[in-house]
Amino acid sequence: MATSRQQRNHNLPPPSLALLALEFRAPLEFGSVLPAWPALQRAPAGDGHTVLVFPGLSASDATTFPLRGYLGTLGYATQGWSQGFNFGPRAGVLETARRDLEQACDASGRKVTLVGWSLGGVYARELAKEMPDKVRGVITLGSPFAGSPKSTNAWRIYELTSGRDIEREHGQFDLPAAPPVPTTSIFSRSDGIVAWQGSIQEPHHAQTENIEVIASHIGLGLNPSAWWAVADRLAQPEGKWQPFDRTGLYGLKSFIYPDPGRA
Repeated sequence: MATSRQQRNHNLPPPSLALLALEFRAPLEFGSVLPAWPALQRAPAGDGHTVLVFPGLSASDATTFPLRGYLGTLGYATQGWSQGFNFGPRAGVLETARRDLEQACDASGRKVTLVGWSLGGVYARELAKEMPDKVRGVITLGSPFAGSPKSTNAWRIYELTSGRDIEREHGQFDLPAAPPVPTTSIFSRSDGIVAWQGSIQEPHHAQTENIEVIASHIGLGLNPSAWWAVADRLAQPEGKWQPFDRTGLYGLKSFIYPDPGRA
């Protein structure tokens, strides 16, 4: 099954123009945080460990500030990537990310959770593969790791801003392989930037999972349902990972989080 899916994803097209047009709903998603705030504050309290958050392509720490602020209210020590705008893995970018992870781990004496939005999630996954002894878990938001290099509506922007050929870059890494730590991919079938199939991870080990939310790509890091899922995953005790429970709340939870494995 994994092989057949990988073959299908090899020629996976980007999302349609209709889905791309729906990306304009992102401000509405952020606006829904206020009415959802009482529920969001009922998420499990954090244990104080460090959460390093990577922004998406052509974005900066300003875009992840709301999510980091929310996680801070739950008790986590959040940290941005502090490298300005994310214009791809240019010279020094991954080296700085490695150093930041080492410093965060050394400063707290504890493993760090990596959260990445879109391209930032690709960084998070690859860092966790290189340095699993320092990573508690990985959570990605609409990250294109399982599709073809051009299965997004942003690949031209990637080549323009990074100055790199995306197909050549893609061939240097085994992006579909999951890190050897608990890894969650949060995705949306109505994503207008990244083909949602490219955010589905195979069960490479017992601690990989996919969580579907109803969101735009630009709104994934600002969406209350995505925030709750992130908070739920972060709250798991280290070494006691369990899959996300999408049941409960009188059936409402299964509506907010559709079955990610449905046909």
